[in-house]
Amino acid sequence: MGDAERIEHLRAEIERHNQLYYVWNTPEISDRQFDELLAELARLEGENPDLRSGESPTEHVGSDLTHDFEEVRHKRPMLSLGNTYSRGDVEAFYNRVAEGLGGERFEVCAELKFDGLSISLIYEDGRLVRGVTRGDGVTGNDVTSNVKQIGSIPQTIEGARGEIEVRGEVLMPWQSFERVNKERSERGEPLFANPRNAASGTLKNKRPEVVAERGLDAYLYYLLGESLPSDSHYANLQKLKEWGFKVGDAVKLCTSIEEVQAFIDYWDEHRRALPFATDGVVLKVDSLRQQQQLGNTAKSPRWAIAYKFEAERARTRLKRVVFQVGRTGAITPVAEMEPVLLAGTMVKRASLHNEDIMTGLGLHIGDWVLVEKAGEIIPQVVGVENDGSTDAMVAFPRLCPECGTPLVRPEGESAHYCPNEQGCRPQVVGRIEHFISRDAMDIDSLGPETVDEYYERGLIKDIADLYKLSVTDLQGDGASRLKSARKIVNNIEESKGRSLDRCLYALGLRFVGKTTAKQLALRFGTLDALMGASREELLEVEGVGDIIAQSVLDFFGSERNRELIGRLREQGVEFRAMAKPEKEGGVLSGLSIVISGVFGKHSREEYKALIEQHGGRNVGSVSQKTSFILGGENMGASKLEKAQKLGVRIVREDEFLTIISDDKHI
Repeated sequence: MGDAERIEHLRAEIERHNQLYYVWNTPEISDRQFDELLAELARLEGENPDLRSGESPTEHVGSDLTHDFEEVRHKRPMLSLGNTYSRGDVEAFYNRVAEGLGGERFEVCAELKFDGLSISLIYEDGRLVRGVTRGDGVTGNDVTSNVKQIGSIPQTIEGARGEIEVRGEVLMPWQSFERVNKERSERGEPLFANPRNAASGTLKNKRPEVVAERGLDAYLYYLLGESLPSDSHYANLQKLKEWGFKVGDAVKLCTSIEEVQAFIDYWDEHRRALPFATDGVVLKVDSLRQQQQLGNTAKSPRWAIAYKFEAERARTRLKRVVFQVGRTGAITPVAEMEPVLLAGTMVKRASLHNEDIMTGLGLHIGDWVLVEKAGEIIPQVVGVENDGSTDAMVAFPRLCPECGTPLVRPEGESAHYCPNEQGCRPQVVGRIEHFISRDAMDIDSLGPETVDEYYERGLIKDIADLYKLSVTDLQGDGASRLKSARKIVNNIEESKGRSLDRCLYALGLRFVGKTTAKQLALRFGTLDALMGASREELLEVEGVGDIIAQSVLDFFGSERNRELIGRLREQGVEFRAMAKPEKEGGVLSGLSIVISGVFGKHSREEYKALIEQHGGRNVGSVSQKTSFILGGENMGASKLEKAQKLGVRIVREDEFLTIISDDKHI
């Protein structure tokens, strides 16, 4: 697999894991494994500047946006922190700050990293008026009514004037987490995997009374506004305490790298006695003036970094290995073990990820295994102690454990797949569950258990069957189910009007996440236009490379999939076209523009916004249909070569700004 294909594959995988972590609260990999994927992508993009894209996950933060709540644009972007597991990286950060400040004296405020959900609280003249989640860093969800149910968040601030913003973390303390999970167990409901998932799921609950009873807490760690009490971040934290906010007691001003390392050492040992989950330490330059001087990258501040603690490990016996089939057909090996206490919970199952990792461990049934709970979330086997067993190692299956179909492993990928998409039960049911999910068709009255029941009863065999369900089908013989049956049928009917981007995401095209689905919908406008698109046209779409383009071509080239879409249309699914954002009659109206290189006066994202504001369309690759390239310094070699070959004009930064300011057509 070449660099271009690897980059595209990594982008698609990272976006998928972002979705699982931020939206569904069901991560498949540990924080460290995710960070390693992101680091590999950043390295490859650095080595191949012509393959950079503003849509890459290295250029934006993961998003927890949901359609269940109103979306609100942040006045100031909520960036994510760069993070590391290396003490050497912490020292390198400290040295970069010293260099960036030109030798000026500085202090570092060291704080614990809370493992919860980021929140922005807006106060006007001392009154809480809005609570917004981080979302994608630019836009978040308005959860004000839920935030007001959290007792530790002040509703008013005595003596405060004007607008101030307080940022922090909503979390669920261990005591609340254990109580909530005990209650869910008694009701036969699925348990929350960890406090972070529980906090996220609770804060996004549509019923404020549920939020009130679950015992959420909030710790605040940053104050923003036009007129702040102090230039010192540490002093502003103390002011938040005076105002009645919870601020962690583990905060220290450090004047040397030795003090920073000592702070990390102390809390790495003592964190397990805390009443809440923490997975690291955050280091911030204390002076707000110096923070501004150091500035930010596209997604992270240069004046802060997060150091993540090494995960806790435990030793236990391996009982057996089972192989799970996901909705995409991917086979995941899972170790079942004798229960062991790890990071505060009893662990009986741990991921083995794929054949390469499993085989590399050399597992035998009965082996002692070392289990790690990386990021306090996903248990995984990281080592094996063999007792001299002569039994054969646990082997990865060659046939699907669910349907018996021979497995395939695509070139360049680590996962094995069952190709029996239509006859393998977990895949069929999984696709239906994905189709009804809130960021897809949002049929919220249906859930996994209901889908499973309908499948077993023979009411549905694929997503199109949902639209044939009637109240009579769902009610059965019991009159008590009439109300819920009507609600389900009404919600299914309502979903027929979903926009094209959500329908595309719901169809489950491989490697097509929410972001890519939106880009495709905006570019082609209608489903028919997308179904008839050529490879060249697909590659023009921002963020679409060979792998995604081939996935789209394969999906719509399948007679079975086209027949499925036909059935959905017959049932009334509209695949409603999205309104294009281009300004009619703008100076760039009708032009397709590629951005390449580094710019001095605006960022790439700002130039993309300017192109759209003036009627143009951003595209990702150079073709005969490209109107011109907006070229900065260090343009990508491949784009430059292709532009010269096709005779595509290169417009430099100053000329472009003159064009749009003078309303002068090219």
